Amino acid sequence: MAPKRIVLPGGSGFLGRHLRDRLVSRGDSVVVLTRGAPKSGQGWEAVHWDGVSLSDWVRVLDDADAIVHLSGKRVDCRPTKRNLAELISSRVTPVLAVGQAWQEARHPPPVWVQLSSLARYGDGGDSTIDETTTPFADGPPQMVQVCREWEGAYAATTGGVPRTVLLRAGIGIGGSGDPATERLVWLVRAGLGGKVGTGRQWVSWVSLDDFMTVLVRAIDDEAMTGLYLVTSPAPIRNEEMMATYRRLVGRRFGMPSPRVITEIGARILGSDPALALTGRRAVPTRLLAEGYEFVTPDFENAAQIAVANVRS
Repeated sequence: MAPKRIVLPGGSGFLGRHLRDRLVSRGDSVVVLTRGAPKSGQGWEAVHWDGVSLSDWVRVLDDADAIVHLSGKRVDCRPTKRNLAELISSRVTPVLAVGQAWQEARHPPPVWVQLSSLARYGDGGDSTIDETTTPFADGPPQMVQVCREWEGAYAATTGGVPRTVLLRAGIGIGGSGDPATERLVWLVRAGLGGKVGTGRQWVSWVSLDDFMTVLVRAIDDEAMTGLYLVTSPAPIRNEEMMATYRRLVGRRFGMPSPRVITEIGARILGSDPALALTGRRAVPTRLLAEGYEFVTPDFENAAQIAVANVRS
């Protein structure tokens, strides 16, 4: 396969750095759109943008082979009106900016891969979630409303793009800088690694290796179009997930966090308690139907890799 040129809006975060390295390792060239300072490395360059206005960065879309849009402030923040507005703006405004730039490019990329989240489904309880049969939830707003506005902007601005791929992803774990595992390992080491709430809520997760493989596939495979869930076919309950982390970190006991304690603790830590108290039992129906074989389908194996990276 001939080398490609890929544009990564918001590609300076955890996922973006790992995707950049994966693409460069196979011979592609990568342009990262970042609010940080311009810089470059072997096979890639970072170009400054503000995620709002059109300026010199627009030129990078000309003759690129794909856009993989990863912009967005982390949802791990207090559920205030101000934070909700910032979460929405950090996703919607960059999508609209790239859409306008795509329209103005002389030879725009033929494929736009857009990241979203399984949080679009809110609290799914024990129901199985897939791409075709699951209705959308109405809340919590910091999860559902953010995704609704995010995906709405993508749909509104990509009408002329030949191929679009929308990826609703579970929690990515593994690799250096993994924020989810770093937070959980910290809690376990502090003796707070017991079940959260009832512990019965489902966690949909995906190994970093599989996440990167699906993103690359979305770039390359012209038959891949529309909505996909990016998550392991083996979701896990919260109580089992926490027991796995305790075992890997070497802690026999972890203090449980009943709902009221979780709500208080999350606010002290500057987080949203709904992230831990709600769950989704998602299955990647389309990927499985199309023959994708997960590299790391088992949670313990994925968590072992993730914890080892935190230790290092």
